[in-house]
Amino acid sequence: PVCIGEVRGSDELLSSSMYNSPNSGMSSISDGTSNGSDSKKLRVEDRVGDAPPSRVLHIRKLPNEVSEADVIALGLPFGKVTNILTLKGKNQAFLELSTEEAAITMVNYYSAVTPHVRNVPVFIQYSNHKELKTDNANQSGGTPTSGSSDGTLTSPSSPVLRIIIDNMFYPVTLDVLQQIFSKFGTVMKIITFTKNNQFQALLQYSDAASAQQAKVALDGQNIYNACCTLRIDYSKLVNLNVKYNNDKSRDYTRPELPSGDGQPAVDPSVAAAFSKDSNSLLGKIPGALSPLSAAAAAAAAAGRVALSGHSGSSGVLLVSNLNEEMVTPQSLFTLFGVYGDVQRVKILYNKKDSALIQMADSNQAQLAMSHLNGQKMYSKIIRVTMSKHQTVQLPRDGLDDQGLTKDFTNSPLHRFKKPGSKNFQNIFPPSATLHLSNIPQDITEDDLRVLFTNSGGTVKAFKFFQDRKMALLQMSTIEEAIQCLIDLHNYNMGNNHHLRVSFSKSII
Repeated sequence: PVCIGEVRGSDELLSSSMYNSPNSGMSSISDGTSNGSDSKKLRVEDRVGDAPPSRVLHIRKLPNEVSEADVIALGLPFGKVTNILTLKGKNQAFLELSTEEAAITMVNYYSAVTPHVRNVPVFIQYSNHKELKTDNANQSGGTPTSGSSDGTLTSPSSPVLRIIIDNMFYPVTLDVLQQIFSKFGTVMKIITFTKNNQFQALLQYSDAASAQQAKVALDGQNIYNACCTLRIDYSKLVNLNVKYNNDKSRDYTRPELPSGDGQPAVDPSVAAAFSKDSNSLLGKIPGALSPLSAAAAAAAAAGRVALSGHSGSSGVLLVSNLNEEMVTPQSLFTLFGVYGDVQRVKILYNKKDSALIQMADSNQAQLAMSHLNGQKMYSKIIRVTMSKHQTVQLPRDGLDDQGLTKDFTNSPLHRFKKPGSKNFQNIFPPSATLHLSNIPQDITEDDLRVLFTNSGGTVKAFKFFQDRKMALLQMSTIEEAIQCLIDLHNYNMGNNHHLRVSFSKSII
């Protein structure tokens, strides 16, 4: 059983959980006289220093205004969060990850980098509990078994979410939803429609656990500043039937579906404005976000990163916990260049596991930070934050800094130089599936499989597009895909054909 409940007072135990399987049971526990044994167990743990590794972590010294989503955000980069229990009165929480390995990685990482929740440093250690569970018999009477604030029962066993968007001052497209919700799991299908004059969507994940995780983190969040508020509930449906891939519906598992009479399924009056650029309408509204700002806003909503009022809005990022034996300015340029035009890179002379990266503007920096923080690069989980530096300084003339600083201002490889470039539409989180383009006609599937296998990974699936100039290639892990993108983007395939590699939202 997995605990889940709502805050109804500082003495209650809050738990808002993510599930390992759709069939997970649920229960809710209250701290206090009715559940004395649990209280004693947890109190004992306050005094325990070094517990053996466990997938349950004990987090202390949390700020008073902490939400369960803040605590979940600490664990998300390291693996699936399967349960959470917060002790509001004690400023403590218990976080359960799906594997002990993920918990060990998280503890090791935060022993080197002080974890912060709402700008307050917190303390993380292993718990004596091997898993978070409660006995239904111990429940105080009448406690609802759901996470709904009104006390009604909702079933999180469905992988399908129903999404309503309030205060929709800017258009929200199917691609923006995919970008936000894919942070929490594999999005399989989306159907959008208008009902009662409100924009709504049905979104299907590959599993119910991802749907639960997304609902907890995103319900009530704004996509853009002060507008486009997400209202999320579970759908009674467990599977969506998508017939067309267009601006209204998408089945990411079946890219071959027709668009429906050869036309995007949108209202004719706005079809011209949408065309193939899902964000172009934003540019037509005075004061609206540019396509990259919109993508940054969407990523920020998913990554729980504030878009405004951030202390470092210069466009310079600080990247730490790098593999100093492997990392180069070029590899950082290639990876971060997926999310913006990297101007300069400086690996720090006295701390070679850290680097400063200057993006073209603060929106690109936000975008790169929200997508790459917590990803694995050269076997190490990297940490990406905004830097206080306004620019990255180049070494003084004649000074040799061992090639640690590189100026990419005039690089021909910038993806976002041209206004209206298709690259603006193809900004996706790191994924195991890669999109390849600019493939020479004489290159075969076997050639590409060998090339990507030699980069140090396993090719699980491959699919050529009809014209054979483009293809989808799926590696076995996101880390392998990141490695292949770093190694093989701009790879010379012969006759001056340079391979283009980017992350894809499709599933083969």
